Amino acid sequence: MIDFYRAIVFPNHVRDQRQRHGFAKLLRLSANIPEIPYIRLSKIERGEVVARPDELRRIAAALGIAPADLLLDIDAPDFDIAVWALPFSDGAEIDLTEERFAVLLGAALRARRTLDPALTIAAIERDFGLPPVNLSRVENAQKPFSRWNSAVRDSLFALFGVADEAALRRDVEQRHAAGQLTSFLAGIANPEARHARTREKIAELAAALEAEPAQPISARAVLPLPASGPVAALHLLPVYGAPRPNGLIGHQPTGETVEAPHIAGPRAFGLKVSRATLGGGLPAQSTVVADPDRLPMPGGLAALREGEDWRLLSVASSRDGRMIGYSVNPDMEVALDDCDPASLAAIVSAVFL
Repeated sequence: MIDFYRAIVFPNHVRDQRQRHGFAKLLRLSANIPEIPYIRLSKIERGEVVARPDELRRIAAALGIAPADLLLDIDAPDFDIAVWALPFSDGAEIDLTEERFAVLLGAALRARRTLDPALTIAAIERDFGLPPVNLSRVENAQKPFSRWNSAVRDSLFALFGVADEAALRRDVEQRHAAGQLTSFLAGIANPEARHARTREKIAELAAALEAEPAQPISARAVLPLPASGPVAALHLLPVYGAPRPNGLIGHQPTGETVEAPHIAGPRAFGLKVSRATLGGGLPAQSTVVADPDRLPMPGGLAALREGEDWRLLSVASSRDGRMIGYSVNPDMEVALDDCDPASLAAIVSAVFL
């Protein structure tokens, strides 16, 4: 059995409530909730992580609704996980062979750790270079093996004591044929078990929200226009951008301009996104403002200079506090602390067209 929705642990009403209350793009809502990093907010909306009660309250306050309105009844007759997940799909055809191997690999990794008490999470990170976040994602078959980067693949080869991908696939299949993975598969590939866990988590959230009612929610503030007086001249920035291979953006003038936000430094410039490298929340036709005088911060976005081109990344902190830049397409991670600060620019605003 293969559970195609195994990565969805918290289906919710965040997306439809966001759109219903005037936030066409998630990035705009994220700007109103600085306490929740954009990547975290995106994972909550996509159901990939279970939100905390305080996070639901912050999201609800930004939308002007009650936190309980973000919860979803997955046992309702009209709920269909396939329909709910459709807006988050990339449209790619499902490869059953790769889906099957991802599930078997997750089970094999769980079995490997269970049979060897010395293989703690810390030891796997220390000895094999596999960070806990990636360890968890592999064990839960979050994506096909082909979508893992070379660093994760090499860590798995070393962990299983094999030379390459072909040997790893043989090893996993042999373990499966010997019945070593059977008891671990149900935790990954059983839709009923996932449904039960999700039901339990949503019930816990509902109880927590009811037990600790939030303060009255006020409507979002709307700044009034000045009654009179001179209007400050707009500060327009040049926009660069051209699609390059591997998700890069060429530093090529477009002839367009974009309004500078008040926090932009003197060297700020516009950058045409060109491709949805960070997912649907930042579409290809949008423009971001990059400021080389500001360093990126966790929870924000960054532009990284690679030669004559730029790469857009979402920024998060690793378990040891290091800044990591993430891209969805292509799927990659960049240790930003190891990059030359002169090659980094914080993204201070975005314009959606």
